[in-house]
Amino acid sequence: MTTNDIAAQAFWAELRRTTQARIGLGRTGDALPTADVLELRAAHAAARDAVHNPLDVDALAAQVKALGLGDPVRVRSSAGNRSEYLRRPDLGRVPGKSELPAGQGISALHHTGADIGVVLADGLSPRALTDHGAPMLAALFEALGDRFTFAPPVIATQSRVALGDHIGSAQGVTTLLVLIGERPGLSVADSLGIYLTHLPSPGRADSERNCISNIHPPEGLGYTRAAQVTAGLIEGARRLGRSGVDLKDTSGSLSPADTLILEAESA
Repeated sequence: MTTNDIAAQAFWAELRRTTQARIGLGRTGDALPTADVLELRAAHAAARDAVHNPLDVDALAAQVKALGLGDPVRVRSSAGNRSEYLRRPDLGRVPGKSELPAGQGISALHHTGADIGVVLADGLSPRALTDHGAPMLAALFEALGDRFTFAPPVIATQSRVALGDHIGSAQGVTTLLVLIGERPGLSVADSLGIYLTHLPSPGRADSERNCISNIHPPEGLGYTRAAQVTAGLIEGARRLGRSGVDLKDTSGSLSPADTLILEAESA
């Protein structure tokens, strides 16, 4: 190995400490080094597992109940299984009629008139909800609980973001927060997003929502910071009377460690 090779490796090694992106991987002949190929395959397998491994609803429900926000109601979309959910995004956006235990499902939701409704949705990464759903909800309640009332939380499976519109409308909440597992990538498989919709109702466009993305401490956005930004957006939505592209984050500048995306996204 030449002096230049050693210097190049040291240069890229230093940069790699600042990002989860795969940079400066080098090559062996006309291919990637074997170690990098194996790492890439492992990351791909983790992303697939994050999509397909089902949410442990009972475990999450117990964690949510322990926060003191009430017993969570369970709701399913019209997607009958994971394969149909992935092939038919439209079915993930509407409530299903599949059998659920007594007292569960969209029909079990009651009009609360609460300020805030929260839906914990498996989305494209149930793992993200397993890892971050309960602590993120706890941070939101800590940041908002002294100013706003909360409806009983809802756990939604085979869910897309728009399923929350039906839930929020049934609960009669002013602002809905959907905590949902984001599409896994080859660097992060457990990223959580929060979608905020003011005055939720079926038929809301994606441009009428705001998204706080990349929540997965310690590498991604932390729970406390995500809750602070959410609080600022809720207050802004109440002043403006709507959410979406006209609503901007005014919670202050972010530190370099806080990766934040605030935009109306297609879900």
